[in-house]
Amino acid sequence: MYYQAINLNEKLSKFNDQWSPKVIGQINDHQFKLVKIAGEYEWHVHEETDKVFMTIEGEMIIDFRDGQVKISKGEMFIVPRGVEMKPSAEKECHIMLVEPRSVVNTGRDN
Repeated sequence: MYYQAINLNEKLSKFNDQWSPKVIGQINDHQFKLVKIAGEYEWHVHEETDKVFMTIEGEMIIDFRDGQVKISKGEMFIVPRGVEMKPSAEKECHIMLVEPRSVVNTGRDN
């Protein structure tokens, strides 16, 4: 067996497109995805699953209909299933998502 750590910065350096998650690993039925974001995403909800956001570089905000959370470098936040959200970042932000393999990301729609 070949053992090698996954270098997040190296993986992030291989793409520039935003709002387009790249799968870098999988554990059971969950995937680890890296994504670069800037600007705003659309309001949306994941009815069937929670979603984990971990900020690697920069700062992002997730708006909710009744408030918001700021997630800075080195922080993470879990959005519970069924909660409507609108992620955004004023400047480019690098994040890791953890979500079930079945979640399909459609990219930035606005």
